[in-house]
Amino acid sequence: MRKKGFIILGAILLVILIAIISSIIWYQVSLKQPNKNTNQDLQAVVEIKTGTSTKEILNLLKQNGVIKSPFASKIYIALHEVKSLQAGKYLFTGNETLPEVVNILSSGKVMDETVTITFLEGKNMRYIASTIAEKTDNTINDVYQTLENDEYITSLIDKYWFLTDRIKNSAIYYPLEGYLYPDTYSFENKEVSVETIFEKMLDKMDKVLTKYKGIPNSTGGSYSAHDILTIASIVELEGNNSDNRSKIAKVIYNRLAANMSLGSDVTTYYAIRVDMGERDLYAKEINTYNAYNTRGPNMEGKLPVGPIASVSEESIKAALNPTGEKSLYFVADKNGDIYFSDTYEEHQETIATLKKKGLWYEYNTTATDNSSNTSN
Repeated sequence: MRKKGFIILGAILLVILIAIISSIIWYQVSLKQPNKNTNQDLQAVVEIKTGTSTKEILNLLKQNGVIKSPFASKIYIALHEVKSLQAGKYLFTGNETLPEVVNILSSGKVMDETVTITFLEGKNMRYIASTIAEKTDNTINDVYQTLENDEYITSLIDKYWFLTDRIKNSAIYYPLEGYLYPDTYSFENKEVSVETIFEKMLDKMDKVLTKYKGIPNSTGGSYSAHDILTIASIVELEGNNSDNRSKIAKVIYNRLAANMSLGSDVTTYYAIRVDMGERDLYAKEINTYNAYNTRGPNMEGKLPVGPIASVSEESIKAALNPTGEKSLYFVADKNGDIYFSDTYEEHQETIATLKKKGLWYEYNTTATDNSSNTSN
């Protein structure tokens, strides 16, 4: 009888020992990565709201494949005296061990949702709108609706010294065209508002323009910030280096002084809302009046109604400090080299020479014969 009792006791102890060993093994396995044997990261975004209980958090992590067992996790938290799991949005790959997961949550190492957006110089508002839509939760329509919000535009005019009622001219396509400084910007997350993006870009433009505020234009004329940015936007699109940009600016001032139209293709492309390089211009498009089209009628001695692209500081400096003498014309060859002429006859001779050397652009015969990046 006693022998039988020892056997039963031994069996019970063996079962207990097996249970303890199994529990230890189960617990150790539960500490490992849920996706250890897979080749793919989970990339789970888990948002823990304020006030969520530890039990709810662990169940949420289990549902998202971040941990193996909520119960084992609760044991780990108790054994290691983890005081709290912090609210926030977290990114997990599923390859973190349980200790790593708990450490992330207890230390509040929330995911980095920073959005970085680069806006290039020489681009128009259509590009800016599509870039914002691509990088954030905003749509292109959100951008345009913000630009059409008269109350908001008025508040910006009140806030920034370089913005005036001229940007509310009914002929202007987008009131902030040319005023949003092109650069690389970082925002907290993709939920950033269009207004926040605009104002960060305007803040940068403020810093750039303020450096030149009060400095006389070297031409001796009286030009507003709106005029300077308009000239700079043409220079940005027509020139490709600091030297020829300042010379192009001089041609613009010379033609304005001579009461000539600027004759710039880039303004015509903007007027018809077609990007440079998409196709050639047509005679009807050139010869139709538009407040932006400096190749059209009734534009003698006039700038476009507003800027046609975002501008770099280099182009702003060129607009403020043009160089050169009497040049009234310029033309670019296939290589982007620019040639300046004082008279129309010299200009035509330059074009003829470029054609002989095979450096002249060839155009679709259905389009008008024009001089590409040329004031003519």
